[in-house]
Amino acid sequence: MSGALQRPAIVSRVSDLVGSTPLLELATTGTGSRLLLKLEMFNPTGTAKIRMARAMIDAAEAAGDLRAGGRIVESTSGNTGLGLSVIAAERGYTFTAVVDHHAAADKLRAMKALGTELVYVDDGTGDPGELATAAREERAADLARGQANTVFTEQHHNPANGLGYLPVAYELAEALDGQIDILIGAVGTGGGLCGTGRELAAIIPGLTVIGVEPKGSIAFGGPAHDYHQSGTGTPEGAEIGALVDFDLIDEGVKVGDIEAFATCRAVARTGLLIGGSAGGVVHESLTRLPALPPGTVMVALVNDGGEKYMDTVYNDDWMAAHDLLSPATEHEVSEHLAKLRRTR
Repeated sequence: MSGALQRPAIVSRVSDLVGSTPLLELATTGTGSRLLLKLEMFNPTGTAKIRMARAMIDAAEAAGDLRAGGRIVESTSGNTGLGLSVIAAERGYTFTAVVDHHAAADKLRAMKALGTELVYVDDGTGDPGELATAAREERAADLARGQANTVFTEQHHNPANGLGYLPVAYELAEALDGQIDILIGAVGTGGGLCGTGRELAAIIPGLTVIGVEPKGSIAFGGPAHDYHQSGTGTPEGAEIGALVDFDLIDEGVKVGDIEAFATCRAVARTGLLIGGSAGGVVHESLTRLPALPPGTVMVALVNDGGEKYMDTVYNDDWMAAHDLLSPATEHEVSEHLAKLRRTR
């Protein structure tokens, strides 16, 4: 674990810059409880998912499934695809990303700029809805099936996904000298929260792990419906990922799009841009913080930054068109956050 926060002053590959992401204290209480954000947007591509992208390709190479000149196929809403695009470019692979127009446009543009082939499952004329995830998975499997030197990384069921996040646990344990009480994060594939949480719980007995998904996602039960927090949750018609470890997650909660995006916009007023699903995690964290026992340390995994969401979460017209713009909710979050920040 020693040295987990260190990297050479000069590296030779972009992927060598992965990890060693900083912690930001966003809020505290008068009783000394703290909310710390693990800022994964400081990874290349601005997202945590490059960690697991690299791990999945490392595993495919080690197994002999992917060799020089090979092809990678994955279904992605953007962030995993960005990570795989970087690894493919570095190692000389062809990468085909199966996508839909629900993904943030900047993510799609960035993948294409990195040399990725984009295959769409929709024509962009309407909201792809919940069935797009299942359609992407099916198309990706079809593209890879029977093809020599081709791997469908299948992020939702690939054990290497979770292994890619082990360094997050080591970074947190070292930075905080093991003084962490709660780990909270979004649940999509399950690799990030569960991969980190399992390893961190082995280091820190008694750790509480809290999973957050959008309202409308089905992993923690409840009615299914459309949601706009991209890259997280399990929509109706999609299979819950094998990496979602319900025995590890002490509590699973849901946060609506309005609350998640209002939190993004309120946090932006402090100088930090976070992604939509991170808004849900931070909203839940801020809600819980005042009631925590004195001295509790809660770490929230912020899996990506907000720069990719200028056309959506941070765009008043888009928000209003989707009935998500709520000045009252933004004000409520801003006031709550301001009170917690004044106690520091």
